[in-house]
Amino acid sequence: MTLSTMPLPALPWLDEETRLGRAEEFAQQMHRRRSVRDFANTPVSRAVIEACLIAAGSAPSGANQQPWRFVAVQNSQVKHRIREAAEAEEREFYEHRAPQAWLQALGPLGTDADKPFLETAPWLIAVFYERTGLSADGSRQKRYYPHESTGIACGLLLTALHLSGLVTLTHTPSPMAFLGDILGRPKNEMPYLLIVTGHPADACRVPAIGRLALSEYATFV
Repeated sequence: MTLSTMPLPALPWLDEETRLGRAEEFAQQMHRRRSVRDFANTPVSRAVIEACLIAAGSAPSGANQQPWRFVAVQNSQVKHRIREAAEAEEREFYEHRAPQAWLQALGPLGTDADKPFLETAPWLIAVFYERTGLSADGSRQKRYYPHESTGIACGLLLTALHLSGLVTLTHTPSPMAFLGDILGRPKNEMPYLLIVTGHPADACRVPAIGRLALSEYATFV
């Protein structure tokens, strides 16, 4: 079946100087984005989170299947359950599963198994991807590039949250099956990422780390 088409939505015409200025301003804004582990409990409205999720939902996806699913968690009891389960997995990771080289790489960042931010931050956004789709008659449908598609959507979500004046942390306890259990997700959905978001705590500090220069990660041919 061939999809119907529509005209491309109009884009504003920009001269090259304006185009470059916008690109550089956006790059500078995003360069200020940092992962934060010290959150204030200051509320953030659901409307802001919804708008950021709408931005995430505009991501391209394999065969336009849009395999991402987001669960935005504000309920304090649910956040407490997620923290308890995540810390249990993290203790196993730090004490038994993590190779020494990985622990050494994490050492300068000062991370450990305690994750109080999972309760302090006003919102947790659990991200899932559909391993397979389910049609109305219950039959399964293959999903194409679900990991890549969901990763792009998460990038847009992090960008939208940052441009909304919020800070974020990408948290990946492993394994993450507990997220599906706690949040009651269907078995065809796989946990992908937990995004913590809100306002930074007063006097919040972050590691003084650098980023690669353009010449170190980009090549022009």
